[in-house]
Amino acid sequence: MEEKSVKYILISGGVISGVGKGVITSSIGTLLKSIGLNVTAIKVDPYLNIDAGTFSPYEHGEVFVLDDGGEVDLDLGNYERFLDVTLTRDNNITTGKIYKDVIEKERKGSYLGKTVQVIPHITDAIQEWVERVARVPVSGDKVPDVCVIELGGTVGDIEGMPFIEAFRQFQFKVDSKNFCNVHVSLVPETSGTGEQKTKPTQNSVRELRGCGLSPDLIMCRSQHPITSSVKEKTSNFCHVKPEQVISVHDCSSIYRVPLLLNEQGVLSYLIKRLDLPQISTKTQHYIHQWKNLADRYDTHHREVRIVLVGKYTKSQDSYLSLIKSLKHAALACRYKLVLLCIEADDLDEQCQTENPVKYHEAWQHLCSANGLIVPGGFGARGTEGKIKAIKYAREKKIPFLGVCFGMQLAVVEFARGVLGWEGANSTENDPNTKYPVVIEMPEHNPGEMGGTMRLGKRRTVFKQDCITKKLYNSVDFVEERHRHRYEVNPEMVSELEKHGMQFVGHDSEAKRMEIMELKGHPYFVGVQFHPEYLTRPMKPSPPYLGLLLASCHKLDNYLQRGCRLSPRASFDFEDDSGDDEAYSSELSSIDESPTIK
Repeated sequence: MEEKSVKYILISGGVISGVGKGVITSSIGTLLKSIGLNVTAIKVDPYLNIDAGTFSPYEHGEVFVLDDGGEVDLDLGNYERFLDVTLTRDNNITTGKIYKDVIEKERKGSYLGKTVQVIPHITDAIQEWVERVARVPVSGDKVPDVCVIELGGTVGDIEGMPFIEAFRQFQFKVDSKNFCNVHVSLVPETSGTGEQKTKPTQNSVRELRGCGLSPDLIMCRSQHPITSSVKEKTSNFCHVKPEQVISVHDCSSIYRVPLLLNEQGVLSYLIKRLDLPQISTKTQHYIHQWKNLADRYDTHHREVRIVLVGKYTKSQDSYLSLIKSLKHAALACRYKLVLLCIEADDLDEQCQTENPVKYHEAWQHLCSANGLIVPGGFGARGTEGKIKAIKYAREKKIPFLGVCFGMQLAVVEFARGVLGWEGANSTENDPNTKYPVVIEMPEHNPGEMGGTMRLGKRRTVFKQDCITKKLYNSVDFVEERHRHRYEVNPEMVSELEKHGMQFVGHDSEAKRMEIMELKGHPYFVGVQFHPEYLTRPMKPSPPYLGLLLASCHKLDNYLQRGCRLSPRASFDFEDDSGDDEAYSSELSSIDESPTIK
């Protein structure tokens, strides 16, 4: 039996990096999924690192963690959220991985004494990797029909040239009917006249063609919709038809991008260009779901203020999945998220002395919060500021969610503030603390940094009924993704629980504390895992949903109603049984709270 052919769509970029290739890749995948195709995605990062695990959040944003423990580029998080698929570490290709693979083969004698070179050995390794990963099921057990590949960086970058050459060869290897290229380029606007300039795109396409790749579609990223004259000019100078020039201007939310592409005929073009089968008969229903999602994002006016206290707040990409989780939960609650990010150091007494204005502004923001979240992180910087924020939430009954390090610091604060253990700390911050309530995991190898944490999907077992269990629909266990080196000290758990801190979830061996709740508090929850990695636009992560519901004063009624969401709040695009008012009536009927002040 002849092996099924996979279709490949390469997304390249020009002019500048960070132009939006990730969202466009996800949006194209979403359109293809709307016609019933199985879609997978690959991200190519030309840097020499093996993976993203050792990056500073200021370098490339957050490190996204997959089920198999892969630490990958944040764009794979976009792919998973848009396409509702489960990817693997091999879906993120780096130069480091490719060279490591080739060098290991050379050491084993796989090349039979030949001189190992970029061409053909590196380029062949890239093509083999892409073909192998493209056939790995990402949803169920079916081989994907289409593989969308995002090539990181910009055309012309020296580190990306082996990948460009590999894909130049690849288009002939798989046949042109199975391969197309979408090029994303910036169309800047002059500040004085607002005139849109096409010259950068012309030069970018010229360089791409010089490398042997010709774009089938040109995505013009711009602040405003490109004019007809700009489209005509781009068409003439880049040798494509006007309908192959697509305007991708700034939108109110990323959920409008698939709709924007569909309105300009991108799906129809790809179906014709790649001879794609249209399997689903509910394409319009699928697109309608995305329109409902985007409309809800734009039309909610009641505000809920969530404060994030972290140490990488200068770049929101550092907490991208977390912020997405908050937005998804706010959409489910029918509220508009107002997120205030506070640098943890600004809450500390040292800041009060050095910069009193910044200190008082930070505390003013914290005091205005309807809910507080303290995310993960590493190192001692900002720790005391986070602990002060947690203490404020505990004492003032402000809904609180601590994620990973945030949960650990909640335990530290409780030990200090309730048990009176002065100087209680994590051994990460104070190896000689008298009360080591958070300790390093025994199996952690401190000799190596990359890939040595407790990573990937792990099981958490509920040991009693609790708020978090109800939010997860009262299941006996959940499986969430982890990324940590330290854990709550199991020897001190009994003393903490005597004073009201409940560890309601643990690992499958009942050794590690995974979920913490506080008695007598409306919502004070800590989780050792990272639930934000599994959030979906219409399936918000339960701990984040709980935080938002508590912050909107809807949690109690939601729990009393059995934690039911409308079918229209799910990601099941095959179910069109709900009417247009189902979603609106479900959560609004829980509690007609006034706008939160």
